[in-house]
Amino acid sequence: MIRSIAAVVITALSTAVLAQAPTRIRGTLEQVDGNILTVKARGGELMKVRVPDNVVVIGITKASIADIGNGKFIGTTTVGQRDGVLVAEEVHIFPESMRGTGEGHRDWDLRPESKMTNANVADIKSMGDGKVMTIQYKGGEKKVLVTPRTAVVNFEPASRAELKAGAPVFINAAERQPDGTYTAPRVNVGLHGQIPPM
Repeated sequence: MIRSIAAVVITALSTAVLAQAPTRIRGTLEQVDGNILTVKARGGELMKVRVPDNVVVIGITKASIADIGNGKFIGTTTVGQRDGVLVAEEVHIFPESMRGTGEGHRDWDLRPESKMTNANVADIKSMGDGKVMTIQYKGGEKKVLVTPRTAVVNFEPASRAELKAGAPVFINAAERQPDGTYTAPRVNVGLHGQIPPM
């Protein structure tokens, strides 16, 4: 009986934790009304996100493989492997002020079986028409193939003025509220037509 009650309690707690897990929102800003952003998500649903007065806005701009160098702190979404090397769907290059952001290797939801790794570029070598990065994070190391079809972008500070209707956005850690809206302290926004690829 006690074991049954414990199992019910554990299940309830697990469900509550899952329900409160941060949500990633990818889409286009439909409307900005003060601190309320209305985002049309990839699936077509409208999501309302409340941001604070001091919301952090990060701009995402187009970059190239040539911009990835030794010592850069990057994030990369990978899907699958080729000859034992992870294959990059995208690479985003952090400014030095954001070094250490989200460091590590984890599951990601861009595509089925995708992974996200935020790490330091320890080495980068040419391989055919692409490059292989050796990236290191606390407790681990990965090799990642960057191909000509890999989207490469820079992260850079941006102003709140960039949050306007039509702007493509990616919100990584939105918290769902009891009324069905979300809150988020930071918004990543594509600049000059760049769609956040992560």
